[in-house]
Amino acid sequence: MKTAQTKQIDFTEGSIRKKMILFSWPIFFANMLQASYQFVDSLWVGNLLGTNALGAISISATVVFTILSFIIGVNGATLTVLSQRKGANDEKGLKESLNAFVFVLGSLALILGAIGFLFSGSILRAMGTPDAILPYAESYLKINFIGILFLFGYNFIGTVLRALGDSKTPIRFVMLAVILNAILDPLFISVFNLGIDGAAYATIIAQGTAFIYGLLYSILRAGVPFSIPTLPERKYFVVLFKMGLPAGLSMMAISAGILAIMTVVTGFGEDVVAGFGAAQRLDSIIMLPALTLGSAVNSMAGQNIGARMWERVREVAKEAIKLIVAVTLLISTIMFLFAEYFVSLFIQDLATVAFGAMYVQTIAFFYPFLGINFVLNGIVRASGAMVQVLVLNIISFWVLRFPLTYLFAEWLGERGIAVGMGMSFVVSSIIAASYYFLGNWRKISEDVIKHTEGTK
Repeated sequence: MKTAQTKQIDFTEGSIRKKMILFSWPIFFANMLQASYQFVDSLWVGNLLGTNALGAISISATVVFTILSFIIGVNGATLTVLSQRKGANDEKGLKESLNAFVFVLGSLALILGAIGFLFSGSILRAMGTPDAILPYAESYLKINFIGILFLFGYNFIGTVLRALGDSKTPIRFVMLAVILNAILDPLFISVFNLGIDGAAYATIIAQGTAFIYGLLYSILRAGVPFSIPTLPERKYFVVLFKMGLPAGLSMMAISAGILAIMTVVTGFGEDVVAGFGAAQRLDSIIMLPALTLGSAVNSMAGQNIGARMWERVREVAKEAIKLIVAVTLLISTIMFLFAEYFVSLFIQDLATVAFGAMYVQTIAFFYPFLGINFVLNGIVRASGAMVQVLVLNIISFWVLRFPLTYLFAEWLGERGIAVGMGMSFVVSSIIAASYYFLGNWRKISEDVIKHTEGTK
């Protein structure tokens, strides 16, 4: 019987541009569905429950991402290691590496979920969450942390399949979660009269169903060598420490930076918090090409690095930058022209809509620079240079984005939030390009390859 393994793409031969497009569009579609997940949540909550509930979701989503980000970062190391093992045709190393990641990442998801649940209220108060929003945010947040293993699980399975060259199948998992969430949201919020808690319950049920389906599919149909997790060999802990820890801290640096920016936003009051939340939903759409190609080039470059085909790695970077600039400019133009209409889909309050539209129009054309940053960091990450990516992200968020957002907000008021973030995109892309051309990331890959080869 033909299995889903036939869908896996070998990036070490053939046209890079053609394979990049073929591999990227399913990731883009999956990311679009993922963004629509939050989009639908915000639409129902904003229209059925009002401004404070929408602000609560915006703040809570930031906290969930911050707590989960360490696991997401280590998951990025999964993509690098597994794609390199795939490129080297090392089935033994692939299976052993997969077991190690499942064991460690599953344990982390459970631990961080418990921590997030216990300290939800304290975290929200430390962020300066307005009193009118706090009860909604705390309740929504706690329920989400109960199901954090599901959120991580179906995303992890998608990452494994993409590392093996299959970017189409993960769409099924995300689509299932989105459809279920869209159906359950109004049912739980209004029919069962659960309010914002209903939106949270809809989320974890949808994600749990997608996780179970993804796990069964990957084992029974796709031939992914999952097994009952066992304690990994020491060498895999070395790899996880050298790659996973910096990758996890890198994501923590990003998410904590976003959390810090939210403290600037909350200082302007409830209308700005809600408007920023609506704008962030649109932001997530503008960022989709960058997220897509960042993930795609990680898999593509990883396979070629594993096969030691460096000229193809350079071609991957070149083609990805051309594509990201063209696509991001198109989406940014659409968002700029119709910003007010899009923001008003979430909320009708005039002050909230005005801020959200102004924010989107101000920052829209800075996003091609962020796209370049994502692509080049994806190439560097594929080599296993996680510490270097950590440093780049610390510079991006803590040396540039948060300070610039804070300073421009002080100088320009509400508009300064968007101006400061946009300026940080420009400088970050220059720094990422400098490291790509001048850094030593190519040498790091040899150590990664040595430590993840199958046991002889």
